Amino acid sequence: MQVPTFPLPALFLFLHLPSFLARKENFPCFEQIHPWVPREGDLVIGGFFPLYLLAVKSFTGAEHPHKACNPHQWLHKNYQQVLALMFAVEEINRDPTLLPNTTLGFHIYNTYHSDARTLESSLRWLSGQGQTIPNYSCERQDRSMAVIGGATSALSVQMGTLLELYRFPQLSYGPFDPALSDKGQFPSFYQMAPQDSSLHLGIVQILLHFGWTWVGLIVPDDMRGENFLLDMQEEMRRNKACVAFIEKIPVSERRHEESQVAFMPRIMASSAKVIIIHGDTDSLMILRYSQPPTFSLWKVWIITSHWDVTMRPHNKDGDTFLGALIFSHQTSEIPGFKEFLKTVTPVKYPRDIFLKSFWVSAFECPDEPAKLEQEDCPLNASLEMLPLHYFDMTMLSLSYFVYSAIYAVAWALHEMLQMRPEVESVRDERCLSPQHWQLHLSLRNIDFNNTAGDHVVLDEEKNPVATYDIMNFAMKSNYDEVLVKVGHFVPLAPLGHDFTICEKNIYSNWLDLKVKANNRVLSYTLLISLIFCFLCSLLFIGRPTTVTCFLRQTTFGVVFTVAVSSILAKTIMVVLAFKATRPGSRMRMWVQPSVANSLVLICSGIQVILCGIWLGIFPPFLGTDPHSEPGHIIIECKEGSSTAFYCVLGYMGVLALVSFMVAFLARNLPDAFNEAKFITFSMLVFCSVWVCFLPTYQGSKGKAMVAMEVFAILASSVGLLGCIFIPKCYVILLRPERNVLEGLRNKADPRAKSFAPEVLPRA
Repeated sequence: MQVPTFPLPALFLFLHLPSFLARKENFPCFEQIHPWVPREGDLVIGGFFPLYLLAVKSFTGAEHPHKACNPHQWLHKNYQQVLALMFAVEEINRDPTLLPNTTLGFHIYNTYHSDARTLESSLRWLSGQGQTIPNYSCERQDRSMAVIGGATSALSVQMGTLLELYRFPQLSYGPFDPALSDKGQFPSFYQMAPQDSSLHLGIVQILLHFGWTWVGLIVPDDMRGENFLLDMQEEMRRNKACVAFIEKIPVSERRHEESQVAFMPRIMASSAKVIIIHGDTDSLMILRYSQPPTFSLWKVWIITSHWDVTMRPHNKDGDTFLGALIFSHQTSEIPGFKEFLKTVTPVKYPRDIFLKSFWVSAFECPDEPAKLEQEDCPLNASLEMLPLHYFDMTMLSLSYFVYSAIYAVAWALHEMLQMRPEVESVRDERCLSPQHWQLHLSLRNIDFNNTAGDHVVLDEEKNPVATYDIMNFAMKSNYDEVLVKVGHFVPLAPLGHDFTICEKNIYSNWLDLKVKANNRVLSYTLLISLIFCFLCSLLFIGRPTTVTCFLRQTTFGVVFTVAVSSILAKTIMVVLAFKATRPGSRMRMWVQPSVANSLVLICSGIQVILCGIWLGIFPPFLGTDPHSEPGHIIIECKEGSSTAFYCVLGYMGVLALVSFMVAFLARNLPDAFNEAKFITFSMLVFCSVWVCFLPTYQGSKGKAMVAMEVFAILASSVGLLGCIFIPKCYVILLRPERNVLEGLRNKADPRAKSFAPEVLPRA
């Protein structure tokens, strides 16, 4: 039976998501996914979470919106918010004192980054079943008490506009927005997050700490972004810091595709080395979509609390933002939550179709959730096996606020049920069953400590100012992404204790990735080969013999090839190491000592083969020259095959030219870990010497030819040794203070005065 409950006009919801999302990721068609996941209880809470994006075609009006087969893309990390709700509900239902004789249930809905789809999810909640039926509720008894949602301000407004008509309590777990505190417009709205009114002060503190004065600002084009922009500009002016540029990101998803080229390239082209990004995951998703395939990495990123910088769309390879400093809301650990996450599997929750779909995507299972029982899907896997950009085992701030919101509703229900008179009949009990609009009085006065011991209050006049942990988005030596706490900002703490940062914890793992880029084995190989380069010149001095004739050209060719191959390997490894800092990059597997060593062996092996062919077919031999000096017969070594000799020289020249080109292209990478500038000069010297040698050698005879070759060997060896190793010796012996992290940080850009912008690609 359908009972009319509210007068709403019929709504025709047309879906127009951008075409760039139409990338199939082996997900089921949308009609196979239930739009909601229920868990029944005496009283029900609605949970609205942005779990995945749906790629659909524009509808003509004849199609049913749920019958088209449309791929969707999971926002994997957001599923932790659902699990926080489930964990809180299970805890409350096990508590015999909080809601005795009453069980909480929940209905979970996906909220799309779309006005129409979010409104549709709200209608599903009001209609009481999967299909939207405007003007009707299909529930026999209204057990719906409150809504948990609003991951972003935009979603809060979209849902609130509709749900406010029926005075449904809405608890937002997203970032605090002063505009949503207007009780005249949103009287049924409660914000769980603390106020971010001091966030700009913490960011300016970090600018002052490192002496950063030339800074770019990126904000969403909405009121929150505008308010933050005004606060930052004023505070920066007071502290004599300059704004290099301002980028305002449109919050509408329809603009994502058209701004793929516009935003990130402009940002990366700016002279500012320090970039501050303010916004949430929804508003800043555009930065992810606008990343070009390759671009420079040496920017310092400071990111505010509500953008999950580790979350990437389309499983993108690489990430510009590695090394970012993140202001994250300081929250306490919820007892038992991590252990709960370890036990979550589709087997434990078989009715949760969202969990099944998540499992298919995250663990690369078969295409259909129904096939989860097959052997090639790890049903007994754990969420802790997933990388950071898929799932975080540490409770994120949004999940923490979801958890507190569920407890706030439970405590409000507890207070309301305590005030109910005793009932004598089932009919009376039904008449006196709590109604959602009655919950407001208790919610406004709610005041309790959650299981982590943190104080929870919904009265916005008592809402505390947020405190922040400063996190570093880093990479461990095994290429796992991590968030490392490196400091904190507590606005109300005494002066001197409000801001702390531990510099030695920043980028240490990133530095380790670079004890690999330089590869000391390659350095030792290069030094040893250079020693032999100097020594091989001795084979050209003195009376030639059959042995020296046989060895000197081939020895010189092989030894120099080892040296040049080592330089080429060092250059390539430096470039790969900087590319491999992008999480998910397939190049990470190549930044290994074995790869560099193999490259040297392969390049040197080719030269050995050439020399072996030369020695086997037409080797050098001892001969005489009676024509160069009249009256004298000169004993000399003949090349045997001039073609083979020039092939050996030509191959060595090709390696040197490739090394020069790679080093030249990589010369502007952060130079504290990058020898590309030195290698560029060394290869320039090397190539110049041998280019000059060839015509001179051709025009010389007798002893002059030998002298020219010895000079070329010594000159090129000195060039390699001097250009690459003298700068190192200078720092080690004369400027040792520059060989530590603090010294590296002093090499700042004169305008940015940044945290060694030429040293560390901060994100």
